[in-house]
Amino acid sequence: MDLIAQLHAGLPGDAVLTDPDITGAYANDMASFCEAGTPAVVVLPRTVEQVQHVMRTATALRVPVVPQGARTGLSGAANASDGCIVLSLVKMDRIIEINPVDRIAVVEPGVVNAVLSRAVNEHGLYYPPDPSSWEQCSIGGNIGTASGGLCCVKYGVTAEYVLGLDVVLADGRLLTTGRRTAKGVAGYDLTRLFVGSEGSLGIVVGAVLALKPEPPQQLALAAEFPSTTAACEAVCQIMARGHAPSLLELMDRTSVRAVNDMAQMGLPDSTEALLLAAFDTPDPAADLAAVGELCTAAGATDVVPAETAAESDMLLQARRLTLTALERVKSATMIDDVCVPRSRLAEMLDGTAAIAEKHDLTIGVVAHAGDGNTHPTVCFDAADPDESRRARESFDDIMALGLELGGTITGEHGVGVLKKEWLARELGPVGLELQRGIKNVFDPLGLLNPGKLF
Repeated sequence: MDLIAQLHAGLPGDAVLTDPDITGAYANDMASFCEAGTPAVVVLPRTVEQVQHVMRTATALRVPVVPQGARTGLSGAANASDGCIVLSLVKMDRIIEINPVDRIAVVEPGVVNAVLSRAVNEHGLYYPPDPSSWEQCSIGGNIGTASGGLCCVKYGVTAEYVLGLDVVLADGRLLTTGRRTAKGVAGYDLTRLFVGSEGSLGIVVGAVLALKPEPPQQLALAAEFPSTTAACEAVCQIMARGHAPSLLELMDRTSVRAVNDMAQMGLPDSTEALLLAAFDTPDPAADLAAVGELCTAAGATDVVPAETAAESDMLLQARRLTLTALERVKSATMIDDVCVPRSRLAEMLDGTAAIAEKHDLTIGVVAHAGDGNTHPTVCFDAADPDESRRARESFDDIMALGLELGGTITGEHGVGVLKKEWLARELGPVGLELQRGIKNVFDPLGLLNPGKLF
């Protein structure tokens, strides 16, 4: 009761939620196999000062705080812990400034990615990071997990667009990092430190984001292959020849067939891999022709280039439907996120197929092939204990395979609860010790998002 009373002292009544039926809805994000606790209270501040009040109260009473955005994450990074304050930032959703001269946007953390993207488009500008959940996910959540998206192959991930941040620290102090300028190397790069930190170092309450000029409308092609090896060889050749596609996506046989079963896309049953490429260059048709030749040389059985934006959308529809289609295969899915060097992509896909066979599971793989980021999706029956066990074991095998191939356990979804053990393996003892030391500097009481990362 003391906690609730102190929170009410600095927050409006409707910003403090205590009804268990309501607070329970804030307990977890969209990850599978991740434990979640019961929050003591959910707060929805609208101002920086209100966030500072929450953190001062939490520090005074030694109450853990779990920051949340739209809870579309897939690693359990936004899952509540028992007795915590869930600090939801969805009400801080203002676009404060769009500056076409400096090519920046200044936003609050609750702004939805798609809302920002459309707003800057009206100024002839472009905010590239586009996670698959872009219609729901928030910029604050994107920053917390260093999100990516389909366009990463050309434009990069969220971290490359965050110029500066306003961050409320664990004790309630406000820290401003970074800059509004095109250049800046003053001091340590604290901005990058917060990007991907999953709310474990501070609460992001504002961001200065870099923008780009809006590119021309992209055109796409689809190429069918008789093997994943041939498709991955095409990917390697496309990148080795210096092409800069705005999208380069790969779907394995399981994903293609799931989409075919759901949407009757008409893809032949002989398709073992489908490669989708797009260009937003001044002459995309010429780029598609060159890439089509490389696909054919690598063994593609059919290459279909689009001539219009509408045709491109039709070709890309299969990729957009993949997750929905795989969710129809079984009652539950577990979406993985392993990034490997492009040169090892075929080994990652073939190895994942072997893991699926070993555990007698359906595992579909889609990949941001241009940057080696694979998303194996394990389909399983959540009501079957043995199948759930095998799904979890297959996840661990996929993690191990990624590290063996010189990759990383996460390219864009983050660590959260799901991959804590694997983060320790990837970092090694020295790296883990230093990262824990950094955490202690920013959060000496260990109140910010406890139990996440490590």
